[in-house]
Amino acid sequence: MNPLRSGGLLGGSAEPLSVALVSEHASPLATLGGADAGGQNVHVASLACALADRGHQVTVYTRRDARDLPARKRLRAGVEVHHVPAGPPEQLPKDELLPHMREFGDHLTYLWQDQAPDLIHSHFWMSGLASLKAARELRLPLVHTYHALGSVKRRHQGSADTSPPVRIGCERELGLHCNRVVATCRDEAAELARMGIPADRVDVVPCGVDPDRFTPEGPVAERGSHPHRLLQLGRLVPRKGAAVSIRALALLPDAELLVVGGPPLARLESDPEVRRLRRIAEEAGVADRVRFTGGLSGPDVAAVLRSADVVLCPGDYEPFGIVPLEAMACGRPVVASAVGGQLDTVSDPLTGRLVPPRDPGALAATVAALLADPALRAACGAAGRRRVLSHYSWARIAAATETVYRSVLAARPAPAVVA
Repeated sequence: MNPLRSGGLLGGSAEPLSVALVSEHASPLATLGGADAGGQNVHVASLACALADRGHQVTVYTRRDARDLPARKRLRAGVEVHHVPAGPPEQLPKDELLPHMREFGDHLTYLWQDQAPDLIHSHFWMSGLASLKAARELRLPLVHTYHALGSVKRRHQGSADTSPPVRIGCERELGLHCNRVVATCRDEAAELARMGIPADRVDVVPCGVDPDRFTPEGPVAERGSHPHRLLQLGRLVPRKGAAVSIRALALLPDAELLVVGGPPLARLESDPEVRRLRRIAEEAGVADRVRFTGGLSGPDVAAVLRSADVVLCPGDYEPFGIVPLEAMACGRPVVASAVGGQLDTVSDPLTGRLVPPRDPGALAATVAALLADPALRAACGAAGRRRVLSHYSWARIAAATETVYRSVLAARPAPAVVA
């Protein structure tokens, strides 16, 4: 991994680029909070817009998953979303999309024969497979971001892992045959090295957050009658650790827990994960102190973050984790499991605390110490805001990403042909 390129900024002016962001299942137009709609959607949308702010023309290619979607939709000036016909035009779990990636790649090749982008940046392994097919046929440079690695998922989920069996092998081949890998944290870069991806093919550029949208000042969501509020925000899937937060709540009698994510409120009670978590809350004797809101829109997310005394991020593993950044941007302390990208983003003890994963007792004890000290919470929140501004704004992330693009274009090797 080249430290001169890792997260660096470009100075001076340069010609604008035509950039293709390929994100097969994570559309920048999707409603967040569902099983397959979360951090990657935010990342792709925000990166596209930040690159456009730097003068580049960006097209996001994502699978057409509804019949009424237009072929193209303008997201904002400089950013267009292209819906690729690949498989049935309906929502499918991302783990069922692999059979449709050849069609996806063929469509990209067809589109780019007449008007090719300067560079392709694929997101998630199946996007990478589709992009590599087009890149090697048209000799276009390809940068890839995994967002999550199959080897890590298999290690943590074991037999519960629903990824296609070929995923890990495909991810290794992709890392060896694209032009450059952009890892989102140091932990991912280390995992790539264990997979046999040479360090000089990997740059570390983190995910980002919008510090103008997530701020300490602004509307604050209404709170309940309990002295303290804890917040769990994100997709409602078991690995995010909401069950750990609920069990920790049993040791924190003066707190309520707000769980934000999942389907809209009208469909919340039919969600299997919500039903599971409600059973856990009842068994722990805290059902009256746990409230589920369902998925919320952007402005509402910032408002609930501001209403929290402490934001909890106790995932079993976390490839990066945008929620800690959003909480820190809003000036709120974070208690997160010491895994993945959270090892980079949460600076313990300055901006919050890191705890072992799957340990409700450790989570509760750490949260209790913060709840008992308002001045400490305020200091952590202020430090978190400063850390976001200095490291994680999307303007900085886009500049660092552009540095990677320019270094790849300067070398101009075509992706190797996979036999």
